[in-house]
Amino acid sequence: MNRLRALLGLQLPLIQAGMGGVAGIRLCTEVSRAGAGGTLALYKEPPDRIREAVREIAAATSRPFGVNVIPEVASPELCRAQLDAALGELPDNGYVTTFGLPGADAARDVTRTGRPLVVQIGTPDDASAALRLGADVLVLQGTEAGGHLLGELPVAELLYAVRTRHPDAVIAMAGGVATGADLARARSAGADGAMAGTVFVPTTESMAHPLFKRRIVEARADDTVVTGRYDIGWPARPHRVLRNALTEENRRLPATFIATTRLGAARIPVPRYSATVPGVRTEGRIDEMAMYCGTSCDRVTAQDTAAAVVRKLRHEYEHELSYEREGGTWTAPSNR
Repeated sequence: MNRLRALLGLQLPLIQAGMGGVAGIRLCTEVSRAGAGGTLALYKEPPDRIREAVREIAAATSRPFGVNVIPEVASPELCRAQLDAALGELPDNGYVTTFGLPGADAARDVTRTGRPLVVQIGTPDDASAALRLGADVLVLQGTEAGGHLLGELPVAELLYAVRTRHPDAVIAMAGGVATGADLARARSAGADGAMAGTVFVPTTESMAHPLFKRRIVEARADDTVVTGRYDIGWPARPHRVLRNALTEENRRLPATFIATTRLGAARIPVPRYSATVPGVRTEGRIDEMAMYCGTSCDRVTAQDTAAAVVRKLRHEYEHELSYEREGGTWTAPSNR
């Protein structure tokens, strides 16, 4: 039995990334219904909305699902309030993921409930720290991943270093996974499964802006770039995004407002270089905003429902496992 599947109660050893502004109620619900690990992004959401969202997902599916917190973006007080709200409504078979190391108090808040704690990190030292905090699953984010980068190593190198140091840890790879063959390759390399984000951005249920979805489907790996440009609201992290006029401009332009997004009934202005992703409620110069995208976009070639994406991944994954059992080999697609 696959350890990640057994620990989280999944049918496929794949966790959907908790992408802020993208991974809402519908995406989390449909990914979980299909047998993978759906995850609700909490980002900077207030506790009241979190309670309502978790209740809605729990009412829609009995399958396991999780919530994602980002300790380095939310204050310690907000992070613990978010966890308190989510844990009060999360079913017993739910789990919690964190982007980066959680505080010790936040980690205890999760582990004392008996729910799995899934911690995403980007360095071997942070992997060790996460295990000391009580992490049940390590998500190793390589530089191939879209979004904010937690380290400087490609995922294969990071996996080798962490697996060598912690041979018994339950590990998921993040970066370069968009197909069932990618997932099988992760398992063959020594991981227990994977976390994927880019492949779910263009889905019907994703909250991403239509232009964001279309650009990912049309993109190749060379269309992504690691940059520090989108630092307003999330400083001190490089991030992998789709190239645009701002990433290719040598000089930094004024951080004037280029768009607005809706938060409840209010319209919130978005400055140039904001870390905010363009969502369905965003209006303005969408093409200049941060469209986080991993190198796996090479293999994201169509828009479909989340359930169809998971079914396809599962079919491909099971096919590759069967092929491996019969003594076959395959060549993994390259990511730059």
